[in-house]
Order: sequence, then structure tokens, then C-alpha cells
Amino acid sequence: MKDVYTDRLLEVTDVPLHVRLEMPEGGKAPRTAVLIFHGFTGHMEEPHVIAAAQAARAAGCIALRAELYGHGKSGGTFRDHTIPRWVDEIDALSAWAAALPGVKRVVLCGHSQGGLAVMLSAARRAGETAGLALLSPAVMIPEGARRGELLGQRFDPSRVPDEFPTWEGLTLRGAYLRTAQGLDPFSAAAAYRGPVLLVQGTEDEVVPRRCAEELAERYADCRLEWLPGANHCYDGHVAEYAAILRAWFDVLA
Repeated sequence: MKDVYTDRLLEVTDVPLHVRLEMPEGGKAPRTAVLIFHGFTGHMEEPHVIAAAQAARAAGCIALRAELYGHGKSGGTFRDHTIPRWVDEIDALSAWAAALPGVKRVVLCGHSQGGLAVMLSAARRAGETAGLALLSPAVMIPEGARRGELLGQRFDPSRVPDEFPTWEGLTLRGAYLRTAQGLDPFSAAAAYRGPVLLVQGTEDEVVPRRCAEELAERYADCRLEWLPGANHCYDGHVAEYAAILRAWFDVLA
């Protein structure tokens, strides 16, 4: 495979998904594809997402950045997206990447809500996912939804509103909250037996420290890396974060 595809819309679900497929540095014949996913309001051009792709390519892997339903240039609207829908899309993109010429292994990498979604995908595709890189995974979302809290805002969990305002003028449908209430990321962690890298900043303002610590205990093979002084998106610490990813991808390439 010689081509490098940019800004490609894939028809692997009922809406087009915007992906960027980049070949590894140095002209190596890749055997591993690393699929990289953004978070709740994210997109593929965020610095920490780009850094993950660069780390994968430097390790000799294909890097596939993707924007999921309602985000970036992909189809759908933010207000209609749900985490289970993202999981279905990750499943479809994983199958597509696994069929690329020369690819023997698929590794999933997700930030925040994208980290939660790749956890859930890997649990049900355990034999088809060669590794997980979890970047500040937002595993507190389902627990908060069951309790009646999302992103610091309260609601009645027994009477989920039809519309739920988040921030920056963005609104979610009630389906996001109702489907989140039924998710169990910690059981998903226990179901996956492959290698896991978990990276979180010590100053993460979104995901509580206890979440990362409990996840590390649930996974059978997990390396937990704390990034001193880093926030949820590793601002000001992207170089250190990328070095951790690069070393881990080297082992799986």
C-alpha cells in the first residue's frame, strides 16, 4: 500500500465518517494499524490527537485518525450522538482497517469519551483488538448519568429530559443520557485480556484520579502512566505524552 489518504469519507455506517489515513515514517511495510479517536466535543486536528498519530507513524504503524458521528466533517449532528453509536462506528472502522493490505493487528487509541468508546468496542471484539491506548478515558460518564449528573450539570435520572444543554451552546438529546446510564466500562475492562496503556495527567480536571486507578486494577495487562502537571488534554505536555505513546506503539508495531 503506497497511497496516503487524507480527508477521506468512508461509507462504513449509515453516515459518512471522515478519516485521515497516514502511512508510517521511513517507508516501512506496516503490520499494525492504530485507530485514533477524539473526545466529547473533539476532532482529529487537536494537538493531542495529531501527536498520537505522529507517535504511531514513528513506530512504524499506520495511523488512522477518525471523526465520529456528529463531530468534525463526519455525518450526523452533535445533539444526536450517543456513546453506543460511537462504539458501533469504531467496530466498523476496526473491521475496515483490519482488511487493509498487510495489516495484521489493529490497535485502538481514544481520548476522553473516545477512550470510553474504544474500551467498550474492545470488550466485544476482544480477539480482534491487539491493544488499547486509553488517553484520559472518561469512564465516569455512565456513573454520572445514573446519578443524574453530566459535566457538572444536574438532572433527574429517573426522568431524563428530552434536551440537555452542555456547554458552548451545544445541546444533547435525552437518548445520550439514557444510553449512557446502561453502560458498564469497568466490566468491559475486566473482559479484555490484551495489553493496555493508560495515560492520565496528574492535574486532569475532568476525569477523577480514582477512575484511572480502578481501571488499571480491572485490566489484566495494564500499564498506567501518570503525566506530572498535565491536564485532561495534556496542554504543555504533549511532547512527554507522545514519547510515552511512541515507546508503547514500538512494542506493538
